[in-house]
Amino acid sequence: MLSAVEASHEMKTKQKKSNPSEQLSSNGGVGGGFLVILGGGESGVGTALLGKAKGYEVFVSDKGKIKEKYKQVLIHNEIEWEDEQHTESRILNADVVMKSPGIPDKVDLIKQIRKKGIAVVSEIEFASKFTEATIVGITGSNGKTTTATLTHHILKEELNVGLAGNIGDSFAKQVLEEDFKNYVLEISSFQLDDIIDFKPNIAVLLNITPDHLDRYDYKFENYISSKFRIAMNQTKDDYLIYDADDEVIVNHLKNHPVQSTLLPFSLVKPIENGAYLDKENIRLTINNNEIIMPTANIKLEGKHNIKNAMAASTVAHLLKIRKQTIRESLENFQAVEHRLEDVLKINKVQYINDSKATNVNATYYALESMSAPTVWIVGGVDKGNDYEELFPFVNEKVKAIICLGVDNEKLISTFGNMVDIIVETQFMSEAVKIAYKIAETGDNVLLSPACASFDLFENYEDRGRQFKNSVRNL
Repeated sequence: MLSAVEASHEMKTKQKKSNPSEQLSSNGGVGGGFLVILGGGESGVGTALLGKAKGYEVFVSDKGKIKEKYKQVLIHNEIEWEDEQHTESRILNADVVMKSPGIPDKVDLIKQIRKKGIAVVSEIEFASKFTEATIVGITGSNGKTTTATLTHHILKEELNVGLAGNIGDSFAKQVLEEDFKNYVLEISSFQLDDIIDFKPNIAVLLNITPDHLDRYDYKFENYISSKFRIAMNQTKDDYLIYDADDEVIVNHLKNHPVQSTLLPFSLVKPIENGAYLDKENIRLTINNNEIIMPTANIKLEGKHNIKNAMAASTVAHLLKIRKQTIRESLENFQAVEHRLEDVLKINKVQYINDSKATNVNATYYALESMSAPTVWIVGGVDKGNDYEELFPFVNEKVKAIICLGVDNEKLISTFGNMVDIIVETQFMSEAVKIAYKIAETGDNVLLSPACASFDLFENYEDRGRQFKNSVRNL
């Protein structure tokens, strides 16, 4: 007897085999044509390798500078490329364009490509055409990396499974070189914006809070719709795991029902088919098959991580992972780098790296989990942030604020009256030294920026590593 996930996978396999000429678009079919890739990063180069192997003529074009390691891969594989320019005459002859998720639709070149009727797809759309694997797609405003990594951590104990999307080697490269039977994909809204037929067998929607609104005409409803694209091609044989405590998700589902079989999770109410918190235990039930897991043994701290554990466990239960394996994996999983990562304790002060908190909601979780007076390092590129939900935690837990950004005016005007000490700097080493002087025995020093990193750092990883290095150099 096949489970619904297995049956869906088998049907997908039959469809692929019976229809090898399945089209990416009316202009560019699988296994041939002119493939243009905009962006020579991890996803772009991975797609270039897969495209070439599948018979496409491939051209990689990047408006910026392609990193040397990626250039060498393209040269070694005899793939044509250019950087620091876009040769429009070539690009507009494409049969299909794969664009980096960092390129917005409002860019003039993208408008021209679409006007010509050329299909624009994301890496996950392109790569999924060439695999018959069971796909778990995980999205949400916060917690994607932790949940995807945790899900993979559980599944790899018993399944042949890859981890891709926004993590590690690109999905396209793994499809080409590894051909895993299962994939866990961390998927951003930007990647979902450029899907056509892509559908995960199991979709996970962790939460939706305002983020990246500059890419969505500053309309929250546009961002919500983007996140829900993860389920747009699903059928009743597929699953949508979601947070039943998230009003945005629940209201959208009421007004825009999906075809998927729903498996909610909750911290506050009993769930008949799905997961919920019952005192100190997670109860997870699918088709009358129940697992009970004590939260006391879960390695990750914080209420948000109980939700992440519920989501990951639900995926594992659907894919027939043994109960004991799920329990043990939750108990031995280490936190993701740059996400509430304990760095060092110096003079009985704990330094915590939460550089991955690039929006207000992520910082909300970080401040919520603080159990000691906290020196908070915050700031960067503001994406239209509303800091109001942080006020209770700032009033209760934050003793000093260090603003680390090029423009700190909004932070100073918002929080200036809430704390006794608020200072600003544009150097991580100085921010850490100031924190060291302010913090007293038993305090926390928390880097949780609530903002993007691009004003002073290459990315959030660079910001987090600079923080850790500065702490170690105290």
